[in-house]
Amino acid sequence: MSTAASPSGDLTIIQLTDTHITAGETLVHGAVDTLDSLRRTLDRIVGSGRRVDALVLSGDLTDNGAPQAYRRLRAVVEPAAAALGARIVYAMGNHDERTAFGTELCGRSTKDGGGLTAPYDAVHEVHGLRIVVLDSTTPGRHEGWLTDTQLDWLRGALSRPSARGTLLVLHHPPIPSPVTTVNYLRLQEPDRLAAVLAGSDVRMILCGHAHLTGTGAVAGIPVWVGPALSYRVDPLAPVGRHRGHVGYGFTRIDVLGGAVVATAVEATPAEVVYDIPEQEMLDRLRALALEAG
Repeated sequence: MSTAASPSGDLTIIQLTDTHITAGETLVHGAVDTLDSLRRTLDRIVGSGRRVDALVLSGDLTDNGAPQAYRRLRAVVEPAAAALGARIVYAMGNHDERTAFGTELCGRSTKDGGGLTAPYDAVHEVHGLRIVVLDSTTPGRHEGWLTDTQLDWLRGALSRPSARGTLLVLHHPPIPSPVTTVNYLRLQEPDRLAAVLAGSDVRMILCGHAHLTGTGAVAGIPVWVGPALSYRVDPLAPVGRHRGHVGYGFTRIDVLGGAVVATAVEATPAEVVYDIPEQEMLDRLRALALEAG
């Protein structure tokens, strides 16, 4: 598939988050084959025949940071991206390990020394859309944090506007959550990030981590917490309970002219209710509009 921009100038980004790939055949929480879920999802995306400009994997790519787990991830992500003609954008999560992440996914060398343990922050450009990745992790911790150095770097990266604006990617949501455990593990001191983003060209902030779908805003910028590809946290569990259950999804993000739209996509296998030509459905809707006209 061609990597040239679409004739309309619209872009489609797919966000895959919290894949939690294991190093072997181990099931996550003894119940979920995360590699199978990822493979099924990528097969669906490629098989749709739709244009995809980038795959954004927004953290917790592996379950424990094992090098073999990153290799298993690459073995399914890279062929799918090649088939789509899509850029791959990787971000760190709290279950990832910086050295293995850097060497296995980002082409870093063990000769880089201290660079392998530094936060992984990066800038990608996709047909005029800037995608900035911030590493919100702290080794050994599960809550999110950004250092002063990172925020200074971000300020510099955003100092000049991009042609299509910017998507900011970080694993930990910078917004509160009604789920107590998720709220405890969110990005700490989000006002520091908001101060840097105020007045910038950031159009949306993409996050994961929560294992539930949510939205909010920071500095007037929409924050999207994408559905996890491994399992779901129940956002309305009984009082006093924290509950996860089988189910997974991903996000389709479309840059449509002056708008950026995030759409949660259910990926858990389910029975089809109907499957008809799109044009047939449009014709029905137009006919109904004429009748009501």
